[in-house]
Amino acid sequence: MIQTKDLSKAYNGTTVLHIDELTIPKGQSFGLVGNNGAGKTTYFSLLLDLIKPTTGRITSNKVVVDQSEDWKPFTSAFIDESFLIGYLTPEEYFYFIGDLRGQNKADIDALTSQFEDFFNGEILGKKKYLRDLSKGNQKKAGIVAALIGNPEVIILDEPFANLDPTTQIRLKQILKDLAQKQGVTILVSSHDLMHVTDVCERIVVLEKGNVVKDLETNPTTLKELEAHFSGSMATLEEE
Repeated sequence: MIQTKDLSKAYNGTTVLHIDELTIPKGQSFGLVGNNGAGKTTYFSLLLDLIKPTTGRITSNKVVVDQSEDWKPFTSAFIDESFLIGYLTPEEYFYFIGDLRGQNKADIDALTSQFEDFFNGEILGKKKYLRDLSKGNQKKAGIVAALIGNPEVIILDEPFANLDPTTQIRLKQILKDLAQKQGVTILVSSHDLMHVTDVCERIVVLEKGNVVKDLETNPTTLKELEAHFSGSMATLEEE
């Protein structure tokens, strides 16, 4: 379970995120949506202790994330390409992450073999460094690396961006299986409302750092989200 309490983050006196209370149960597929600057990446960065909160705390499985590193063994993430090691090949990177998570080469080979269709023949065995892959293929490598070691919590920031339609569909199935069949807590941020409603059973909308909607996904959720953001655009145009 992930619990957020009285959380805020401010830069130079300007608050960019403020969440009074937010609880994400174990095994939930959770979506975070919002326009640019809404606070999505800030929240994930706080959850991963990449930045420190101005006030409040996030607790993951009873561990306060900015006070202890005990959350790291059961948590993984891919936020952006900075999580990769550019001078390694994908295989070297997977083995490196596996070593950190107590997995041997055979474990990693068994895992990556499950994602041959996701890689589409463009990742493994190509003798290319990660830095030389396309943005989409870097993302594929980062996402699969986040699955190494059977994490209980997986955090993905804009996982569908730069992926072709076939890969997006495969990724949605991967994430659904992790949450529904394996009980993994999945946190996804996305600008793509259709993808996030397909994948997530719950969606929170952030606006200027505040939670403005907290929805349990149902057949009308996509239309509700589209209506909300259409209204937001109209407000911006009026201003």
